Amino acid sequence: MSQVTYEQLIEKCVEWAGPRPDIHAVMLLGSRARTDHPADEWSDVDIALVVANPQPYLKSADWLMSFGEFWITFVEPTATANEMERRVLFAGGLDADFSFIPYAKVNEMMRRGVPPDVAEMFHRGWRVLVDKINLETYLRQLPVSRRAFQPPSQAEFLEVGNDFWYHAVFAAKKLRRGELWVAKACCDDHMKRRLLMAIELHARVFHDADYDTWHGGRFLEQWADPRILAGLREAFAHYDEDDLWRALLATMDLFRWVTKEIAECLGYLYPPSVDEYATRLVWTLASQRHRGDPL
Repeated sequence: MSQVTYEQLIEKCVEWAGPRPDIHAVMLLGSRARTDHPADEWSDVDIALVVANPQPYLKSADWLMSFGEFWITFVEPTATANEMERRVLFAGGLDADFSFIPYAKVNEMMRRGVPPDVAEMFHRGWRVLVDKINLETYLRQLPVSRRAFQPPSQAEFLEVGNDFWYHAVFAAKKLRRGELWVAKACCDDHMKRRLLMAIELHARVFHDADYDTWHGGRFLEQWADPRILAGLREAFAHYDEDDLWRALLATMDLFRWVTKEIAECLGYLYPPSVDEYATRLVWTLASQRHRGDPL
């Protein structure tokens, strides 16, 4: 089968879905449906299908042959809405996400309202391609403005910090044991996700309520504080014990000043004892490795 372009893929999807009685609507989402940061040469295509039952499309990939030759496909959870999607790499490198939303769930949302995370997704842009349930009329009635920014409570702020500092010690212990994989996963995944939460909050509290931090670190280089971007250059590690210690300490330094500035801006308590206790333990464990002391 010949390779297809993104435009042809969208056309083929509309032609395929139109006569199928179990498909109630098809929507184009993501960069190819928005004007802010629109699609470029690196963008995929995001298609959401409202179906009677998602399982046939998730269990089998045979239906994809209607669109063109594909090389790779797998199923994973969607970023929002708690559903599943099939990701596909077509011949030539074109990639697409097909998410499947049960009609019963969409019908319920149309009656009771769209959850905030789903509304945020639609705020980015959408285009209805197939509509058998009057979905476009409903979507046009959604509020145009994004939901108002609500800073975390003092308790929620402390929870993120406690989580981060606990795992700083956890990563240090794994390093002392020689478990580089686990230590790196902790430092460059779990702790970085908590750091990202702090970076997003930092950007929001130091700008107006409409300041856009996107999600999942998207376009972070465009909206984060330049000092943070400079700090991130030192915060990721090679798969090497010495470099992991360096990156762990750099990540801790970055998280510390970012959250201190947030606390000062919001009038929140910054827990120095938590920071100091965790930092002292990490430095103690780091210094022991040179002396060969047991954990």
